Amino acid sequence: MKRVFRFLGWALTGLALIVVVGVCGLYLWLRTSVPVTAGTVTLPGLSGPAEISRDVNGLVHIRAGSPNDAYFALGYAHAQDRLWQMEATRRLGQGRLAEVAGTSLLSQDRLMRTLGIGRLAEAALARLSPEARAGVEAYARGVNVWIDGHGGALPPEFTLLFHTPEPWRPADSLIWGRLMALSLSGGWRRQLTRARMRQHLPADAIERLYPPDPEGTPVTVGDGRRAETGPSPAPTAATATGIEGPQRSLPHQLLEAFHLMLPEAPAAAGASNGWLVAGVRAASGKPLLANDPHLGFRAPNLWYLARIDAPGLTIAGATAPGVPFHVLGHNGRIAWGMTTTGADTQDLIVERLAPGGPDRYLAPGGPRSFTMREEVIRVRGSDPVTLSVRESRNGPVVSDLSTDAAAAAGPGAMLTLRSTVLAEDDATAEAMFRINRATSWEAFTAALALFHAPVQNLFYADVAGHIGFSVAGRVPIRSGRDSRILADGSRADDDWAGFIPPDDLPRSFDPARGVIVNANNRVVGPSYPHVISRDWEAPYRAMRIEQRLAESGRHDAARARALQLDAVSVAARELVPLLLQLTPRGSDEDALLDLLRNWDGNIDRNGPQGLIFNAWMAQLTTVLFRDELGPAYGDFARVRPQLLIRALTTDTGWCDDVTTALERETCPQVLARALAQARADLARAYGPDPVSWRWGTAHRASFHNPALDWMPFIGPRTRITIETDGDDFTVNRGTSRLRGDASRFDHAHGATLRAVYDLADLDRATFAMPGGQSGNPLSRHYRDLTQPWRDGRYVRLPATPEGPVTTLRLLPQGSPTP
Repeated sequence: MKRVFRFLGWALTGLALIVVVGVCGLYLWLRTSVPVTAGTVTLPGLSGPAEISRDVNGLVHIRAGSPNDAYFALGYAHAQDRLWQMEATRRLGQGRLAEVAGTSLLSQDRLMRTLGIGRLAEAALARLSPEARAGVEAYARGVNVWIDGHGGALPPEFTLLFHTPEPWRPADSLIWGRLMALSLSGGWRRQLTRARMRQHLPADAIERLYPPDPEGTPVTVGDGRRAETGPSPAPTAATATGIEGPQRSLPHQLLEAFHLMLPEAPAAAGASNGWLVAGVRAASGKPLLANDPHLGFRAPNLWYLARIDAPGLTIAGATAPGVPFHVLGHNGRIAWGMTTTGADTQDLIVERLAPGGPDRYLAPGGPRSFTMREEVIRVRGSDPVTLSVRESRNGPVVSDLSTDAAAAAGPGAMLTLRSTVLAEDDATAEAMFRINRATSWEAFTAALALFHAPVQNLFYADVAGHIGFSVAGRVPIRSGRDSRILADGSRADDDWAGFIPPDDLPRSFDPARGVIVNANNRVVGPSYPHVISRDWEAPYRAMRIEQRLAESGRHDAARARALQLDAVSVAARELVPLLLQLTPRGSDEDALLDLLRNWDGNIDRNGPQGLIFNAWMAQLTTVLFRDELGPAYGDFARVRPQLLIRALTTDTGWCDDVTTALERETCPQVLARALAQARADLARAYGPDPVSWRWGTAHRASFHNPALDWMPFIGPRTRITIETDGDDFTVNRGTSRLRGDASRFDHAHGATLRAVYDLADLDRATFAMPGGQSGNPLSRHYRDLTQPWRDGRYVRLPATPEGPVTTLRLLPQGSPTP
């Protein structure tokens, strides 16, 4: 028996040693995936030498003898640091994730194949000018040269998923823009939400859920202010065919099934801050431009900071891995930034089959035949899946994506998607190429005429001292139809009547007041002749920016950076006095009320007030509206301060719980109930003493690597987590998803980049972003920019890199090596 135990002991020891050696060997092999950043390499595809220098933060500085060689070098650098991110992005757009991940991502592939994002990228490539296309092709050569000759391991995701990348194609670089446009165009979700609401509420009640902006709300173009215009009129039979026509007759099951098919909606899918200060109000005498785009958090970050210096092309700022042209930044003559407009650029269309067969549908001029195509989706570990896609004149049939939705629709009804994102003649990539090279307002706005999707607000400043703002993109003109409801595909009146001409889109150049502000708030007042959106973001961030810019003294870059980190909630300052006035005293919640009584509205991660306020408002929203909305409440669950104020003051019918027929609840009762529930939840999670609660304990920015996060041992080591300030309504935006679990206050959406440009010295432009330059978890630049991003420590991209620098020299093939 002793021999048996001795043998087992040796066997287990040997097995353990094999495992240890294997793990160590795998780790050492994966370490070779961290790219070489110094030395000299000779490469095919270059016409002359180029250099890729990296500063102490891993920020890339490229010098080349021509723009195309610079694009080659950028593609090479992107592949070094972010190849897996590039691979995942193009496969997402092509609908080919299941080839790598199996059935778990098949539904995502079905959606992308139905929308045809990959085909649209090919069409956009064919429309590029020769100069822009040459840049895209040079970039692709740089990516492929690194893939083919990098040596060592590919980034860890490839090794751990047993996947090898295909060569990068020029059209792959145009997928990112389509995906971003799709992400920032949420009209179909809003229409679906309202359609589902209509199953439970009359039209006038739905309108009351979307109150107008209060008097004095900032407006970007014009005098900057507007008077209250009152709620949008409730749809009538003449203007809202989607409610009294197709929507009312659609099966309830179709709306519910299609809703369940959609991917989870991001919290505030597109949001950002941007402002301009004219030179007369700036300490340097030249304009200031500040911009911070807000998007969902992931690891690695969306952006990659890079500078290019080549004859005819000097540019610095934020690039997107996979794309050769800068998205945000400056070119030595101008600087630009963007915020999302929130324009209505999508419609869900109710289509009906024509009598006589399943291949034809009703259209204004008579029945038409669907365009049919088949998509074959390869699935790792399973048989290929064949997807039959139908397209009407309006767009693809999206209700076919769900068997439940198709069954619920019955034999005669379906939903198609009409969207500017799906236009084959999109020229947005060409617009970005030209923006990168613009040196004047005239050249800048000429480039914007080609900017199609997504609709964006563009900020402009130049070294000559000018500032400007313009909406850019295709905004549909609808003839008398409310864009918030479903359209009828058989009615010509529900068709789009073209797009707002680029020169008629809202625009401002050198306004007299010397300030331009937009934080996704209303762009135009009621006198503007076209409808851009009926769903502007809440005005509170814009109000706070306006307040700070109105302060005395000349503004400089330091003040702009401080404002980007401002966490004072104007919404809290408006709501808290009302809450304290209406909430009865004399309960266990008095301690919470006392903490809020002298609070200045600063959503500080180190204090309890932000946690108490946000938990209370989330509970109050649930108590007020879930009973009326029923299953549709989940789409609506975001806190809306303006609606809460109205519900507690002038529209108090919401306070009554419609499920308690024998009792009529008052607003003070509802406030007390919501506060009690919030206190109980917080005490359960953070202990009984509210003084010890901290917003930062609940509000953590979490950056997950989707490919590795699920892996035991590895996943937790790839996550980046940090406590943060702010909430959904602060300039330093910290949006939470408000799920019903322990992560409900996690910071899921916010500033993925902060940039400040003083046009007096663009070399001193500053940037901050979470994560790091590298997408490789084994790199020291994977997470090193996260704490500086949180704490307000910015980096620069000057002509001469700062700190210790490593330089990789790229020589054309055949060049003598030193």
